[in-house]
Amino acid sequence: MHMKLSSIALALAFAFGTAAQAQTTQQPDRKAHNAAEDAIEKQAKADKAKCDALKANAKDICMAEAKGKERVAKAELNAKNEKDQAKAQQKVAEAKAEAAYDVAAQKCDDQKGEAKDACIKQAKVERDRAKGKAEKTADVKQEQKRNAATGGTAPERKPADQPKRNP
Repeated sequence: MHMKLSSIALALAFAFGTAAQAQTTQQPDRKAHNAAEDAIEKQAKADKAKCDALKANAKDICMAEAKGKERVAKAELNAKNEKDQAKAQQKVAEAKAEAAYDVAAQKCDDQKGEAKDACIKQAKVERDRAKGKAEKTADVKQEQKRNAATGGTAPERKPADQPKRNP
């Protein structure tokens, strides 16, 4: 009886010790992530403060650049800790595409009429092209990962595809 009780106590102590160790090893990572996020926000505030001196559409362009830079930096930071790197890099590429679109759309505001409409249309095309490329790249990387996990790239043969044998 004493042996069972000692074993249970040892197992519980080990379990709690392991849980405590896991928490202490995760804390520095979380602290580093939060510190990096704070640095990104501080830089974004500084970038936006530079825009205050500007007027009209130049200020809007500057703000779009600052916000885009912040979104991309946060996406890159979050991508570092993702398990699925293909999807993480897709999110980064999409953030870059959106940021570029926002800046381009603000620059289009300097134009009028059909030129402005054409400019915005072109910006949308470029954004959609970049997003499509990011999605395609992520799909290819995931397919490569699946193929590596299964040990090959040859498709499995279905029973209907197999040759018939004569008895």
